[in-house]
Formats: sequence, structure tokens, C-alpha cells
Amino acid sequence: MSEVTVQENVVAGKAGGRDLNVDVFRPAGSSDSGIGVLFLPGGSWFTANRASIKDRFGIPLAELGYVCVAGEYRVTVEAPWPAQIQDVKAIIRWMRANSSELNIDPSAIVVAGKSAGGHLALLAAGTMGVAEFEGDGGNAGVSSDVAATVGVAAVSDISQVIGRGDLAPLLGDDPSPELIRSASPVGNVGKGYPPALLLHGTSDDRVDHSMTMGMYRALEDAEVPVDLQLFAGQDHSFDADPQFSRAIVYAMDLFISRHVPVKATK
Repeated sequence: MSEVTVQENVVAGKAGGRDLNVDVFRPAGSSDSGIGVLFLPGGSWFTANRASIKDRFGIPLAELGYVCVAGEYRVTVEAPWPAQIQDVKAIIRWMRANSSELNIDPSAIVVAGKSAGGHLALLAAGTMGVAEFEGDGGNAGVSSDVAATVGVAAVSDISQVIGRGDLAPLLGDDPSPELIRSASPVGNVGKGYPPALLLHGTSDDRVDHSMTMGMYRALEDAEVPVDLQLFAGQDHSFDADPQFSRAIVYAMDLFISRHVPVKATK
């Protein structure tokens, strides 16, 4: 097991008058892969607590040589849409602007997330260059492009969750079809979409795995490289079990090694 260094509460940007904080996990030695992974927490857009990322993904990914950044974003009680995706892109820009310090290749940033965080990760991948989603969280002019994306039990189609009381009304009470499409990862799939890894439990009663299947088909139709892993009988919180969180990490490692080329870092 490799040693890992942890930096907590690092300021990565500004959002609505407050700091955007991240935790950074990296190999303590010289075994860095040169790849940075931004991992976003879920929370139904009610919360965005990144604490669980540390043991499930942050440290394990760093042990494999990745620099993992556990991020946050404003939730709906703090700011209306599209503040959430703007915050994600602000952190991506921070990672790229600080790539030398992080010891990552600025062209090898992967964005990943669970549930609502998976929604934002997959959407960030599909909206590269969309000005309205960039925001003003810092590092203006730096690209927020990503090399690949990972969605764990991700909300990939907002139209399927409109009106549910157990999820925050991300787009308001009566969003237009155009707003729903623009905010849905599945509505932003196209030829420029980067390689994607999708993982889901088939007994998820909060975010049905049919959403991931629909996202997979859309990516296949657009000829985007996409890996799909379904975990039979697992619910929405399956990644809380160490055997499954490790399986997700190993799947990410294999996926990234196949699809994300990296330049030499210092």
C-alpha cells in the first residue's frame, strides 16, 4: 500500500461570496500517474458533503497513483441552477491552472461523481465550451474541458425526477423542456463527448438504473467510447460497502488507463 498525502479544505474558487473547498489526495512518493480525478458527492442537490469520498475513493485512487480532488458545489438552497455546474467547472479550471503544483497533466483531468454528483460530472463532460455554465468562480479563461467522465448511480435524465419530493427541485417547479434537456447529461450527448464509465446497482430505488441504461444507449449511438458495469441486486448506497467501492476504483483505473493518455509530468 502506497502512502498518501491529504490536504483538506483547500480553496479552489469562489461561489456566491463563499469559498469552494476541496480535499486533495495524492501519492506521497513519485508514483503519480499524471492524471487528476475530480470526484463529486451526491446528496440529491440538498447537500454536497464530500466527507465520504475520502475513504471510498480519494485515498484508494491516490494509492493507485492518481491525484484525487474531492469537490463540492452549492446546493439549491444556496443558489439556483446553473450555479451547481458552474461550481464544478470552477474546480476543473482550478485543477488545470494549478496542474504543475498538483503534478498532473492539464490535458488528463477526469470528472467523476455519485448520484447528483454523477449528474454534474456527466453534464460537465457534455457541456465543454458552453459559456452559460462556466460561471465566475475563478481562473477565467482557463479551459474546463475534461478527458473522460465517470458516473456512479448518476441522475442522467432530469425529466425522470421532476416533481419528486425526495430530491431538491434543481430546475424549479415547472422547468421548460428546453431547460430540462440542457441540464440533462443524456440531452448533451454528441460526437465530442469524452469517454465515459457508467456504474449502477440494479436494485436502486432512488435513481433507477434505467437512467444509466438510457445514457449508455445514447453514448453508443453517438459512437462515444463507453464502459458499463451493473451490480445485480445492489441499491443506491452500494458504494458504501468497501468491497463495492474498491470495485468501482479498480473499474475506474482500468477505464482511465485505456482512454486517458498522459504527458510526462515533473
